[in-house]
Amino acid sequence: MMERRDKVNYYLDLAKMVSQRSTCLRRHYGAVIVKNDEVISTGYVGAPRGRKNCTDVGECIRQKMAIPRGERYELCRSVHAETNAIISASRDKMIGSAMYLTGVEADTGEYVKNSCSCSMCKRQIINAGIETVYVRDTEDEYRVIPVQSWIDEDESLEGTFGY
Repeated sequence: MMERRDKVNYYLDLAKMVSQRSTCLRRHYGAVIVKNDEVISTGYVGAPRGRKNCTDVGECIRQKMAIPRGERYELCRSVHAETNAIISASRDKMIGSAMYLTGVEADTGEYVKNSCSCSMCKRQIINAGIETVYVRDTEDEYRVIPVQSWIDEDESLEGTFGY
C-alpha cells in the first residue's frame, strides 16, 4: 500500500504541477493559496494576458543582461507566480491563508536552491493577509516562513538586493 502524502507536500506537489504552465525561460514557479484545506487560487510565471511570453520571444532580457537573481525585476516580462495567485483571489479569502511555492530550474528541472519570494512579491503577500509561506527545497523537504518575519525583518530598510 502506498504511503499517504503529508498535506504540506501535497500542496507543494500541486504548486509544482501549476509551475508546468510557466513561460519563463529561467525558472518555473507555481504558487497555490490554501485556507481551511481549500485551494483558493493558483498562479504561475508568465507574461501579462495578451502579451508575448518569453518562450514565444525566445529570450530573457534579464538573462541577456546577466542580472543576478532577485534584482531588477522591473525589466522582467513576466508576472510572478505569487502575484498571479494573489490577483486571482479575493482578499477576504486570503486573510489567514497559506501560500505553497515551488520553483524549478527551466534548464535542469531541479528545484531552485534557496528559493524565496522577491521583495515585490513579499510586499504583496504581506498586504494580501497571507500568514505563512511554504517553500519547497527538495521533493520532501520545505521551509516554513511566517510572513510576520518579513514585516519584522524588513530588508527594504537595509537596501539588500537578491536573496
